[in-house]
Amino acid sequence: MTVAFTSGKARRAGVALGAVSAGLLVLSACGSKPTPLATVTVGSDSVNAEATCYNDGEAIKESQIQTCLDKKAEKTITVSADDRIRFGVDPEIAENGWTLFIGGQRAEQEPYKKTYRSIPASAFLSSQTGETANSAQISIVETSGKKLTGIWHFELKKES
Repeated sequence: MTVAFTSGKARRAGVALGAVSAGLLVLSACGSKPTPLATVTVGSDSVNAEATCYNDGEAIKESQIQTCLDKKAEKTITVSADDRIRFGVDPEIAENGWTLFIGGQRAEQEPYKKTYRSIPASAFLSSQTGETANSAQISIVETSGKKLTGIWHFELKKES
């Protein structure tokens, strides 16, 4: 009578292979893919984020738009008034067009169709009364016609 013995090394390899297979199965069952990224760069510092609200390229429901715009930014970058802020988006966002919102309010009327743009920080840190703000929430909003399809939030903090 012959008994098959497997070495500890082979057993561990089998367990590892099983764990990887199970992990891949769970991920494929999930079905959710990451949203496109938006990036804000100041000097050599950069932060990027996935969308706060995104419906796989379809329009966000009207009833959810204000709630999405009001969400607090999770990504923060420090700026001084004389810095230039560079905004970058994935090509699929640029294809539809995107606009900037400041504090939940549309800052420009026409969507921008390129993947990159640069704007002086002073444009975001000064109020209508001429006072300097200590921070500003900037939202990159993907548009498709008149519909909003994605919202990314960033907070600009004034350097102290």
